[in-house]
Amino acid sequence: MTRCTFAHIDLAALQSNLRAIADFLALSEPRAPSARGEAKGSAPGIIAVVKANAYGHGSPAVGLALQDAGATMLACADIEEAIVLRNAGVKTEILIFGALSVSDVAGVFEHDLTPTISTPSAGRSLQAAAAARGRRLVCHLKIDTGMNRLGLRFDNLEHTLPEVVASPNLDVQGVYTHFATADDPDHPLFGIQRERFEQVLAKLPTFGIQPPLRHAANSAATLRDSRVWFDLVRPGYLLYGVVPPPLASTIPLKPVMSLRSRVVSIKGMRPGETAGYGARWAAERPARVAVVPAGYADGLDTRLGGRGHVLVRGRRARIVGSVCMDMITIDVTDVEVETGDEVVIVGKQGEQQIDVREIADTIGANPLEVLCRVGTRIERIYDSVS
Repeated sequence: MTRCTFAHIDLAALQSNLRAIADFLALSEPRAPSARGEAKGSAPGIIAVVKANAYGHGSPAVGLALQDAGATMLACADIEEAIVLRNAGVKTEILIFGALSVSDVAGVFEHDLTPTISTPSAGRSLQAAAAARGRRLVCHLKIDTGMNRLGLRFDNLEHTLPEVVASPNLDVQGVYTHFATADDPDHPLFGIQRERFEQVLAKLPTFGIQPPLRHAANSAATLRDSRVWFDLVRPGYLLYGVVPPPLASTIPLKPVMSLRSRVVSIKGMRPGETAGYGARWAAERPARVAVVPAGYADGLDTRLGGRGHVLVRGRRARIVGSVCMDMITIDVTDVEVETGDEVVIVGKQGEQQIDVREIADTIGANPLEVLCRVGTRIERIYDSVS
């Protein structure tokens, strides 16, 4: 049985978004020659980011759809996420972003994964594991150019890279960095990081490393600056039909997820009566509220109480009272609503639409938080792919 609150995942829209990004990359202004010697202007490939259960969309189905649509490779946070993809039948190369220095790296070999060397200890662990198996392991190298999270510091490579270079069982096929402020057009760090990464790329041959693949651009950086496209880009937001705020884009993207439920109860209220925990909302006139079985256990943020809206009968209805664990109440005083009516929490109904950017703005979060919070008890119902 399916709960009446569910997420609808449009895999055809997902594949359309991947192709739209590819078209955007191909039609935009020429860029510098690739590290592989490709002609100036050749479009970069696409690393489709499917970490965190494909940002709440369900990584098995999403991974297969992106593979079928021609993603160059997929990327996820750790070995465990990648194994889920392999078990679903994904054959495309999978890049592991996360730190591996304290991980059981056996899965890298058993499931044919591409790990990242982001610390000297990760390099040592991978070298030892590859040598023990008599294998030469393809990996990527991450450079920290200013995020100060994972990666070898850009200004300390003289001390960290020689050990990697001397590891006979490691084959560094890629090098990348990650931008901290790509979504902030006014912050100078983006430009500083770009310059630092370019300086590192110029120095790598002196260490004996010439990776054929270079990548740096997440969704925001892809939209901002073609100079950081290099050989591959790494969209997350854009794949799922969301433009990272506050940026805008002309890429014809389609939302991939909608979140829907139904009205299960309607109640009349007298003036002065309150609804929900904490009695935070009181009816100022004779009112009608509808109960919708979706709450914070399903991923709805509690800050939506009194601030957010849903769609019912093609009209906006405000969430009143508190967001409870399993349900919300909505003000339908001015809407002719019946039990069983569809309620759209994220998505389109009639001429009205509520997208994750609107919800994120309402609660002071980012849109990916909204998507990732969609709970595990929410069934994902998938459209067939194109």
